[in-house]
Amino acid sequence: MTATTPERVFQLTGSCNNYPWGKKGKESLAAQLCAKTDKSFHIKDDEFYSEMWFGDYPDFPAKKFDTGEPLKDILEKNKETLLGKKVIENLDGQLPYLPKILSIAKALPLQIHPNKELATKLHKKDPQNFTDPNHKPEIAVALSKFEVFAGWKPLSDIVPLFQLPFLRQFVPPGTTDTWTDATLRDITKSLLKAEEGSVQNIAQSLLKTSKEELGPKNDYIPDLIPRLQDQYGPKDPGTLVALLCMNFMVLQPGDSIYIPADGIHAYLSGDIVECMARSNNVLNAGFCPPADRNSYDLFADTLTFQGHTAADMLLPSNKSEKSKEGRTVVYKPPMSEFDMLKADLGPGESDEIAPSDGPSVLIVTSGQGTMLADGKTFDLKEGSIFFVAPETAVVWKTDKGMQIHMAVV
Repeated sequence: MTATTPERVFQLTGSCNNYPWGKKGKESLAAQLCAKTDKSFHIKDDEFYSEMWFGDYPDFPAKKFDTGEPLKDILEKNKETLLGKKVIENLDGQLPYLPKILSIAKALPLQIHPNKELATKLHKKDPQNFTDPNHKPEIAVALSKFEVFAGWKPLSDIVPLFQLPFLRQFVPPGTTDTWTDATLRDITKSLLKAEEGSVQNIAQSLLKTSKEELGPKNDYIPDLIPRLQDQYGPKDPGTLVALLCMNFMVLQPGDSIYIPADGIHAYLSGDIVECMARSNNVLNAGFCPPADRNSYDLFADTLTFQGHTAADMLLPSNKSEKSKEGRTVVYKPPMSEFDMLKADLGPGESDEIAPSDGPSVLIVTSGQGTMLADGKTFDLKEGSIFFVAPETAVVWKTDKGMQIHMAVV
């Protein structure tokens, strides 16, 4: 194909990484899916495989299946056809989202992704660690049971905990029983800055506190302390912040959460499809070695308090208007960069998806079938990844059943 007539639909391979919170060897869905299309990728039984990225971000880029050319290079040469007017004029003229598969064996760092204003400042000051000036709101769609700390508990569930004698030291002087988000910010900062011995002692005190004293909304805390300490040791302050202040959520396949910019979260276990605005900026404060933690003051001062119940963090799915047969749902986060479609097709079923204004990237998360697009038929199997240009309809068909997740603009 010449630069003037690029392929509008083409297959990609993803790139896997090896963070130590990932699942090992063939237990990792990210590794399994990566190996199904990248013939040069071989799974090692003793290696951690945490994520497969399949966007154009340079850290772990997607590549064209048949040539190995990076997706970013292809898009740069064919912006009008492959990105479209909307992305060129309103979304920085590059693929505006970054899709991933995550396979999580233990807690990811307690983290936030900075907003655009802060990200711009951090990128200018420290481009090696903050590699772009963009924000990074994100969604996670569960492919398995998915455990996560996300957003804040209602203040009414937090206040009683800090009336326990060993936690009162963290409550600012003069605080009444009527807390504000400013109170919670101060307490979060104090917990993060607590001396290691104090963190250890408080965890021990929580283990000795009866579930009746903790109350029905917090009675899971003693069950999670040994697990988190086994993963990151007894002195990590992330354990206290997550257990005392954050929602602990257990999601099932198809459930989804939305994490806004500056939103506190830590994924704990499971396999997910994750998609975010095109960025890799992060501030860490716990569930990681001390050397990997950012400034506690910066972290606490940046926090948003948008989500104050578990329900606030959930991102519901609804039938997609793009779906002709009604077998595809859409997750619509409150951001302009992307929506996520999920098609669940039973044996013998099909669905037609109307064109989008911008580029789409899809992955087959289970099953097999075919895709008709741009006048061609493509074989789909578990792990297949495809780029679809703007203004291109697709028809999915399957004899045996198939599930597809597709990021769309």
